[in-house]
Amino acid sequence: MVAFFAVSTAPTDLTPLLVRAAAGDASVAVETFSAVYDTLRALARRHLNRSSGATLNTTALVHEAWLKLVHGEASLVDRAHFFALAATAMRQILVDHARRRHAQKRGPRPVTASALENVGKESNVEELLAIDAILTRLAALDERLAQVVEWRFFGGLGEEEIAAALDVDVRTVRRDWRKARAFILRELEKA
Repeated sequence: MVAFFAVSTAPTDLTPLLVRAAAGDASVAVETFSAVYDTLRALARRHLNRSSGATLNTTALVHEAWLKLVHGEASLVDRAHFFALAATAMRQILVDHARRRHAQKRGPRPVTASALENVGKESNVEELLAIDAILTRLAALDERLAQVVEWRFFGGLGEEEIAAALDVDVRTVRRDWRKARAFILRELEKA
């Protein structure tokens, strides 16, 4: 269905950097950013390469996501948790950007079941907004299902990384993905 980007290209020594940052070492921020920059760019590029004429570029998305992470209230535990939060930040930024662009356009188009594969394309702003609304409804019903979708789709995390971030078994992540995907497809068919 969707080709997912694995964040395994990030350095394995990210967790010690995050531990130092959590302990109050302010100097570690630059080192951490350098350690994750290429992976965050690849993640952002994955979403934005499908856009034609987008005004948001890869660097801007990475920097906005980084600022959200640095100024956020959450403490970063390990690399899986970091990339899960980065996925959330990128989703929020992409949705906000889509809302601004959508406000400039007239007349919504119908949302299709292919939205999950095509989200992020310039021509599918309405689908991105629809998926965001569906994920919000899904989170109200089951937060973990919504996180699995967000982290897998927007964050490109693999099943093992999601399982580690959620502290569950990989089979649970697969089961959650199937449930969440079925929920999203049902909701898209209603639209």
